[in-house]
Amino acid sequence: MKLLMVTVVEEYRKETLQLFKKAKIENFSGLEVDGYKILPSLLRTSSWFPIEKGGAKSILFFSFTDADKIDKMFQLIEIFNNNLETNNPVKAVVIPIEKHI
Repeated sequence: MKLLMVTVVEEYRKETLQLFKKAKIENFSGLEVDGYKILPSLLRTSSWFPIEKGGAKSILFFSFTDADKIDKMFQLIEIFNNNLETNNPVKAVVIPIEKHI
């Protein structure tokens, strides 16, 4: 068993839920989070709203699941990201679990 963590901007919530379904990962949780990207000062000052401090609305999904389902999920995420027209790819990490109850 491993812990799969997936982050995605709010706009891709539905698509990411479909990826979980296609990978047959039926049990997972999600949290709304703010995503931040530190920009160089030159880019910040050229922004339309340079004093805006809020992060991007994002979601963190996580699931304790089997390696074969995670492999399928990674394949699906890679395909999804290759077809994006924005600079906000779905990101995923896997953390091994040493013990669980």
